[in-house]
Amino acid sequence: MDVQVFAREGELLEGEWPAAALTRLADTAAAEAPAVGWPAVRWSTIGEIRTPRGSEAQIWLRLDAQAQVAQTCQRCLKPVQEEVAVSRWFRFVRDEEQAAELDMDGDDDVLALPRHLNLQDLAEDELLLALPLVPRHDVCPEPLPLAEPDELEEEEAEERPNPFAALAALKKGTAGKA
Repeated sequence: MDVQVFAREGELLEGEWPAAALTRLADTAAAEAPAVGWPAVRWSTIGEIRTPRGSEAQIWLRLDAQAQVAQTCQRCLKPVQEEVAVSRWFRFVRDEEQAAELDMDGDDDVLALPRHLNLQDLAEDELLLALPLVPRHDVCPEPLPLAEPDELEEEEAEERPNPFAALAALKKGTAGKA
């Protein structure tokens, strides 16, 4: 997409992509719930030109995207469904240097204006950033198994000599010689 033309025209685009088409997002899938079974990723975008008082025209793009993903719960290791949604405005400027400067100075998301923007990549980036850091159920579907000591470990612990037994024997042997 040509962002500058899109913003100048004030256009609105919306659609859906198969979740599996967003390969980096699909790579986060739980093994038991691959992305081919997820609902489609819904998205919309609108562009606009803003002209602040006493300033040059600015190119803006709003991106909204929603996805339902299934990741591995870090407690029970079963798939957990997560709703992921983003809604963000991006300001486009002439080059990377200006983008970095403005991005540090303000709260706006500032990007360098590309010749052509891959909207799917931008949406995927934003959805990846919105994923939970530690996916987990509020309440796991099955009780977590309690860790039971292995019988072999118990036997080994019984067979292992107490490291202080030798010290105790030395102490008894020297106690009578003093």
